[in-house]
This record gives sequence, C-alpha cells and structure tokens, in this order.
Amino acid sequence: MTLRLTMAQAVVRYLAAQRTECDGRVEPLFAGIWAIFGHGNVAGLGEALWSMRDKLPTYRAHNEQAMAHAAIAYAKASRRRRMMACTSSIGPGATNMVTAAAVAHVNRLPVLLLPGDVFANRRPDPVLQQVEVFSDGTVSANDCFRPVSRYFDRIARPEQILAALPRAMAVLTDPAECGPATLALCQDTQAEAFDYPESFFAERVWRLRRVRPDERELVDAAALLGRAKKPLIVAGGGVHYSEAAETLRKVAEAHGIPVTETQAGKGALPHDHPLNLGAIGVTGTGAANALAAEADVILAVGTRLQDFTTGSWALFKNPDRRIVCLNVQPFDAGKHAALPLVSDAQVGLERLSSALAGRRAPESWRERAASEKAGWVEAAAAATAPANALPSDAQVIGAVQRATEPGDVVVCAAGGLPGELHKLWNASEPGGYHLEYGYSCMGYEIAGGLGVKMARPEREVVVMVGDGSYLMMNSEIATSVMLGKKLTVVVLDNRGFGCIDRLQRATGAESFNNLFEHARHEALLAIDFVAHAASLGAMAEKAASLAELEAALRRARAAPRTCVIVIETDPRVSTTAGGHWWDVAVPEVSERAEVRRARADYERALKGQRLGD
Repeated sequence: MTLRLTMAQAVVRYLAAQRTECDGRVEPLFAGIWAIFGHGNVAGLGEALWSMRDKLPTYRAHNEQAMAHAAIAYAKASRRRRMMACTSSIGPGATNMVTAAAVAHVNRLPVLLLPGDVFANRRPDPVLQQVEVFSDGTVSANDCFRPVSRYFDRIARPEQILAALPRAMAVLTDPAECGPATLALCQDTQAEAFDYPESFFAERVWRLRRVRPDERELVDAAALLGRAKKPLIVAGGGVHYSEAAETLRKVAEAHGIPVTETQAGKGALPHDHPLNLGAIGVTGTGAANALAAEADVILAVGTRLQDFTTGSWALFKNPDRRIVCLNVQPFDAGKHAALPLVSDAQVGLERLSSALAGRRAPESWRERAASEKAGWVEAAAAATAPANALPSDAQVIGAVQRATEPGDVVVCAAGGLPGELHKLWNASEPGGYHLEYGYSCMGYEIAGGLGVKMARPEREVVVMVGDGSYLMMNSEIATSVMLGKKLTVVVLDNRGFGCIDRLQRATGAESFNNLFEHARHEALLAIDFVAHAASLGAMAEKAASLAELEAALRRARAAPRTCVIVIETDPRVSTTAGGHWWDVAVPEVSERAEVRRARADYERALKGQRLGD
C-alpha cells in the first residue's frame, strides 16, 4: 500500500510517528517543531504542519537561533530522550540556526534542523536570499551546516527522504553519535508528490542503547583503579544522559572515591554529599582542585575533558597520574593517552564496581577530601554572603540560592556567571543545574530557559543572565509569555562585558571596548531593562539591593507569567577562592610593561602543562 503525499507532508507524518520510552512510558519522540516561516518553507512545510498540528505541535518563535536554542535545551532537560525540530526559510533564517547547530554539536545534543533550500530544478535561479558560489552550482547557504551537523543531507527529490530520515533518526538517537541532524529541504521538492510506502509511517519506538564495555578494557581499567591510592572521579554530562547518578553515588560510596563535577555533570551528586567536592578545573572549587593535583588515577565518566575541566591540562600534577576515560564515544574515551573504557556510563560504572570487588581508597584520602571540602564550604559562604557595596555576581548567586527551592532549575550560559555558578551553586538533584558551557553561547540563556520549562513544566525555572547576553538575545521573553511558560529571569547589569574586561586586564591589557565606559561613545548608555522586558509582556522590576532581590524572587514565584528582575552589579569583582590557571595566550611583544609581566607569568605557567601523556 502507498500514500500519495508531498515530500513535506511525508516528513511531518514520519516525525509524528516516532516514539520514545521515558520512565516506562511511551511518548512522542518529537515534542513539536519550532517554525519561523518564509518563502523557503511556508508553502510546503507550512501547509504540511498545519494539517498535522494536533499530532505534531508547531511553535512560533521570534528568532531562528533562539528557537533552536530552546529545542536544544528541551533535549538536554529531557536527558536526550525527547527532542524537537526547527524549520526556517532559505537565507538568513537558515544561517541564523548555524550557531545553535554548533551548540548542539559541541554538547552532543539532538536537534533536527529543517531549513528551506533553493529550487532543485534551478529554473528561477537565483531566487531571493540565494547564496551563489561562482565555481560550484551545488552550494547553498545551507552548506554552512555541514561542519556543525552530525548528519547532513540536501533533499532534491521527494523519495530521498525514505533513506535520509531514518539515517537522521539513527544519529539523533545514538548515544555516541548524538548531535544535530540537518536536512536541507529544496523548496520546490517540498511541494512535489510521491507514492510513499504506508509502512514508512508506522510507529517506531526508540529506546536508549546501553553500550557494554569490552572485557579487556574493563579488566585493565579495574586493575588500574584497584591499585590507586588517590583515586578521583570526574563526573560529566554523560552521567546525566545515561541516568547514572544513583549508580555514581553507589560506586563512590562503595569504593570511597571522591567525586568532582564538570559544568555538564554538576548535580550528579547532591552538593552536600560527603564525597562530592564540587566543580573541577578553571572554575573549580578549592577542594576539587586540591585533590585533582594529587590524584594518581582519574576516572573521567562521560566528559569531553575540555580545557576548563583539565585546567588546560595543567591541573593533574601527580607525575604518575593515569586517566581512565569511561565514555560511550570512542573519540572522547581515547583522549590524551587515557586508558579507554568505551561504555554507557551506568553499565560501565556497575561493571567497574563489580570488578573492583569491594576495594576502597585509603581512609587518609577520604579524610583529606572531607577536610578540603569543609574549607571550601567556608570560602563559598564568604563569597556569597550579602554586602553593602554594589554586589558581585557571587553575592547575587547567594541571594538567588536563598530564594529558590531544591527542585528549581537554574539556567545560564556565558560570561562570568557560569564560572561563579559552577563553583558556588548548590545543586541538590539531577536536572536542577542547566548550563550551556561547551560552546559558551551568549544569548542561549532565555531561550534555553524556555526549552527547559517546556520539558519540565512542573519546576520553577530561574534564568541568570548578564546584560551583555540579554542584549544579544531577549526575544523569547515574548514567546514565553505567549506560550504561558513562566520564567524568572534575573538580569545582572554590569554595564558591559564585565567577564571579558576582567580577562583583558588579567593579561596585562588596558580596559578597552568591553565596558560601556571604555568603548567609543558620544554618550554613556543607561538602558532601562525593566521597561524593555515589560514591553515584551513580562512583569518586571528593579532590585536596588540583595534584600530587594530576594523579595522580588519570592514575588516572582507566585506570579502568573514571566518575571524579569534587574540588579546592578560590580563588573570588577569575581571570586578569588578556588579556580585554576587557564591557557589564554598573552602577546610575546608589547609596549606595555603590564603585558610583558603577564607574558612572563604565562610562560612560567605553560611549563605546568602535560600534553600527550
């Protein structure tokens, strides 16, 4: 049996038939599709989406990059069990999504991107918004998606989706290959009909594949860990995606191994668990980094080991240290001469624990961890305590923490806030800490918060965003109001890019072009964020102090729609406790003595890096 459908109709019907298993329930795999229509998708895909609007909801956004961020955040908050698709027109609408595709690619998160494309028949060539490459007639703007997509295809004939859609699904649902899939849909092909097999639209349930470890790799990893005197676990995002938080707790307790957390892994253990030393690396706690410097075996679980985690590979100072990388993706498991253990995190941890046969780290190592943690708790409390002066980011974090509840979700992405949150935020349960720091994309915050709220409507979602990121992308405040998805957005106004200004000065340079006062100007800006947010439909107010901020947050919890709270902060201050060196190259030649001194410090720090071993 066949069904005669346009290519666009077939795509929508296929997506609506995909299912997933979550917590024992079978649900639609695609929670909906974000769409901003233009001449490349309104006639074909638009008509198809309208006809299936009750089975595959369509959501309207205000910015293509933002809607893709919302879809990515939805997938992350759903632990990659559910996802969304996004469609745009052929030109700027499509290229607006490229940045979001990079976010998904770096963070290994699924999103299906369906940009419109040029005419396959080329009769009206060139069409409005078409990018022409003089030497290659097969190129369109959508080729920009190739390096930031795990799977890419251009659909120029209606029957091509019979192969392309299943291939895209295989990538989107694979724990190792997971990332963005892009199907560029030629706009004339969207409207062309084909007799599709009815079986193509049969429901399919996609279940989590749990890759089991190779026995030889398992034996080697267990032997190395079994000999360790100072073992340390680094928990990454893979712990959450594998739903392995409880398994991690059992392993840590059974074998007495302290646990540290990456940005993506934070919340894998409750912050007050005795073995949880908190954040590791450049934005790490003093406790985590102290033990990392001495650890002889590091078990890295579900992490890419990027430079913020490893302190640019200068953090693990023990000359005899070895790394075991437990990761479902072989590319990550084999980094930096690590002993690979290619496996799903939950299964791999369970098998490792059995192989260790009750062995425990020395009591002295656990005592050292407890002592370092106690010292860090005091340092963090001091950093987040209220002050009378213009508050720091850390002090605002303290106020937000005091006004929230354990089940709330904090969302952030870029600037100085992620570093302070990584160190200082007390995450009580998995999913309560949602940071995009793989790509550190300014503008993700509010759109990401919307995606989190759509995935977890029962939880309060608090977005913390600097004024720089807010100005880059704030349009989805209006979308949150329109959809009835309430957010609480805390805007920290330091009048510029305070984080990069601090980094600029740390490398010996003069403050330049980051804060408003140091940028070329005829008049200093005084932006009324309250009025702006209110114009987008939010309830908005300004807090003049930390006490007012806490009171405003309590009002926001009871409010019926999105609330925006603005507070001015000090751009010069960041938490000095904890942290680690980060490799940011300093000019080798400069007329400034400050830069020359910074260069000398930089060259000394480089000697601490250990690469390739």
